[in-house]
Amino acid sequence: MSDNSFTSMARSDFGRLRTRETITRIVSLLRAQRNEMLSLGDVRSLLRPDSETYRGMQTIALARIVGSEGRYRDFNRAFLPKHDKLMRRWVSVDVAHYKDVQLPPIKVFEIGGSYFVRDGNHRVSVAKAQGAEFIDAEVISLSTEIPVTPGMTLDGLKQAVIAFEKARFLEATGLERLRPDARIDFTEVGRYDELLGHIREHKWYINQRRSTEIPFEEAAASWYDTVYFPIVRIIRDSRLLARFPRSTEADLYVYVGRHWGELGKRYGPLFTLEEAAEDFVLFRRDRFARKIRKLGAAVAGMFGRGRGPRGSAGSGAGRNAGSASQRGQAGQSGQAGRSGRGQAPLV
Repeated sequence: MSDNSFTSMARSDFGRLRTRETITRIVSLLRAQRNEMLSLGDVRSLLRPDSETYRGMQTIALARIVGSEGRYRDFNRAFLPKHDKLMRRWVSVDVAHYKDVQLPPIKVFEIGGSYFVRDGNHRVSVAKAQGAEFIDAEVISLSTEIPVTPGMTLDGLKQAVIAFEKARFLEATGLERLRPDARIDFTEVGRYDELLGHIREHKWYINQRRSTEIPFEEAAASWYDTVYFPIVRIIRDSRLLARFPRSTEADLYVYVGRHWGELGKRYGPLFTLEEAAEDFVLFRRDRFARKIRKLGAAVAGMFGRGRGPRGSAGSGAGRNAGSASQRGQAGQSGQAGRSGRGQAPLV
């Protein structure tokens, strides 16, 4: 068979896959499903592997290849090509397949039992198109305790990481047993580790007043009773969840606690937690307003419209005049005269 015949067959294969990718993309949009390939960078940022091990040459299942290091925008989850610009390289690999040319092994990272392509994305796409089940690969493993399964989306992986972190947190603290009514749920990764840091700091403060060291579980229960739950009660009384419906009480505990700490660093121990919670709402609202004003100015600039005079109505000069941070700037000089309002760390 001539080279032209092989090239024609490969072009036909590529055209068929491009049609399948287009249909798949339309169906995914209609069903509100995500069909993007996983990015190794995104997965690494979630799983945070702390070591890697060279595994050498292996024969791996194509079904376990779920993503790519650098070409995740060029192929979908099934390794169907998403752009016509990929045709030249793809066709050359497919022609090599028809000619029984031995191609070099691909290079992959293994993490959580699945693989991400470092080099050889077109070879994987062609192998899948030709019905192969296995492919030779040079493997480097990245350490993690969280499984990554075929079909898992980035959001699904994020939820798996949060569930893993929660289980580890509950095991370390014993709160599921000591405070069975406790509900500590997060929407972002890394938050449970932050809470463990709070508990360790709380434990350190308690130990300063004791002759024997307090057990970690006892410190965790004390932290829940004297630090976490009082702040949650303030969050509930302030109805913050109604203003931030995508957040949880634990999310807001972290946000409000950080904001309170920032107020303390800037202005000293002037504010209660209740004031910090209200100021947090004003701060977030004003930041959103500034983004809207900036966008409006950019749109006006596109149409050649000038800005109004500085300090005119709508400039935000008088906005949030009663916020805690602004009162802090005015009240730093009178800090010494305010008794009974001291600010303690979140311990």
